[in-house]
Amino acid sequence: MRGLVPYLPTYQAMQDFTAARTSQTPDALWVCEHPPTFTQGLAGHEDHLLAPGDIPVVATNRGGQVTFHGPGQVVAYPLIDLKRAGYYVKEYVYRIEEAVIRTLAYFDVTGHRVSGAPGIYVRLQDPRSHAMLDQRPRKDADKNPDFTGLGKIAALGIKVSRHCTYHGVALNVAMDLSPFQRINPCGYQGLQTVDLSTIGVSVSWQEAADVLSQKLVTYLAP
Repeated sequence: MRGLVPYLPTYQAMQDFTAARTSQTPDALWVCEHPPTFTQGLAGHEDHLLAPGDIPVVATNRGGQVTFHGPGQVVAYPLIDLKRAGYYVKEYVYRIEEAVIRTLAYFDVTGHRVSGAPGIYVRLQDPRSHAMLDQRPRKDADKNPDFTGLGKIAALGIKVSRHCTYHGVALNVAMDLSPFQRINPCGYQGLQTVDLSTIGVSVSWQEAADVLSQKLVTYLAP
């Protein structure tokens, strides 16, 4: 646990750790929160930054589009050698999402995957409903993601270099969500972003961080 740390030095430290690691370097999991920061992924378009205002924008080498980090959000950075772990990037993403879904389940919330849109979503009207989404990933699913009735509670953005991962996942716990209205979150216009507190779950940052860490360690194991 690294607590509240600036984004840019953390990003640099992840790159340095990954560049210096060898086949013997132990994997790591960094868990932290950041001061208000917009981060832009490699696929990011400037026009998705609607009104950043006084919040800094950092260009990064992760996948995905623009997102927001701020206090009250648990950010987890798994630094894993996938070759040693024995699974590929698609499986890695699935395992991270599964860890988030299991974390939400611990707090009696049902997390969902949406076809064509990485990250985890909840039903706005009934966050505890276990009914499957029509928008869930399927072979015949529409390529255009459908967010009707959904809010995004966790965002995912990763980078893999020489089979080693960095960047990671951000779970919204109890934060000021208004900066998300100043961007098209993950490139999607009008996508609503929620946190655990707005869907009626009162939990401390530390407890959410502890549960997510434990689930990530479990689900990312070789």
